[in-house]
Amino acid sequence: MIDVEFFSSPIGLGHVTRDIAIVENFENISTKFISGKGAAEILENLDYNVANLYHPPSFQVKNGALTKSARWLWNYYQYYKDCKAISEKIIIEDDPNIVISDEDFASLAVAQSKKIPTVLITDILETKFTSGFASLIEKKMNKSMQKIIENCKKVIVPEFGDNKGNIMYVGPIVRQTKFSREELRRKFCFDKKTIVVSIGGTDAGLFLIQKVLEIQSNLSEYEIVLVSGPSLDKKFEGIRNLGFINNLHEVIFAADVIVSLAGKSTIDESKEYGTPGIFIPIKGHFEQEDNAKAERFVFEDINRLDKLILDKLDEKRNSVKNDGAQKASKIIKELVLESSNH
Repeated sequence: MIDVEFFSSPIGLGHVTRDIAIVENFENISTKFISGKGAAEILENLDYNVANLYHPPSFQVKNGALTKSARWLWNYYQYYKDCKAISEKIIIEDDPNIVISDEDFASLAVAQSKKIPTVLITDILETKFTSGFASLIEKKMNKSMQKIIENCKKVIVPEFGDNKGNIMYVGPIVRQTKFSREELRRKFCFDKKTIVVSIGGTDAGLFLIQKVLEIQSNLSEYEIVLVSGPSLDKKFEGIRNLGFINNLHEVIFAADVIVSLAGKSTIDESKEYGTPGIFIPIKGHFEQEDNAKAERFVFEDINRLDKLILDKLDEKRNSVKNDGAQKASKIIKELVLESSNH
């Protein structure tokens, strides 16, 4: 029997990396992950028990802007139905004490129908991807999502806020490293001031790499290092590409500046390790635009990226330590103990 079953959304890599941060604090708790794509690959590389079963739709991005959002929403609905079938089979076979979802609502719906305690980890409580007629469909999906949220034992939000009902704010959830910054810089051969450019788990951020290639001559005295993820694991002229890695948090720690899409986990890791960051959102992606706005960036900042990088290279490091992973882990461990006593 599995104590805890983690259903981690593979749409981006931030979900699974914060789940790893939580599980690193577990002791004597058997854990199994269900995910897909690059997220599952990270788990496999780190020797976690993982089923690589989810195949989410990709965002369509052109010139840095989200396109065909209504079509993506429809594809996501089909994906959701596939995930329900997959999660039902897994849950029946494994009979977990608790089902934990990092923004995978299909597994929550299945577990709740079978009276299994559920925990949701999320930093969004409502989506805003579409407008017009498609928004009516999204509104209906949000209503179903709210019902699932209400039926969770706990909803863990990796942000600061006031707890209300079953919603628990724990602060940023970030992976830890056992190495000093100097050790990591030697490990990654960062000999000069280093600008790391990361685009996450898909090719949606290719526009950011293309912009860096355009301005690299203005940054010739510095080292530029790409983390291009599993979709773009190839060479780019004049720039070192680490490709797909399992330890972006350590690369961020070692860097002097991080340039990234505006994913929450990358922003949180930048703050945790004190590395100045520039976060460019995909235009029209409400979650990334909200994240970027909170850090005082907008999509149009890509047009002055070289100036922003130079300014950030002069900025002092300011590490902000959080214990969100420990708090989230404690909440889950208490629920595991409670369920095992029933």
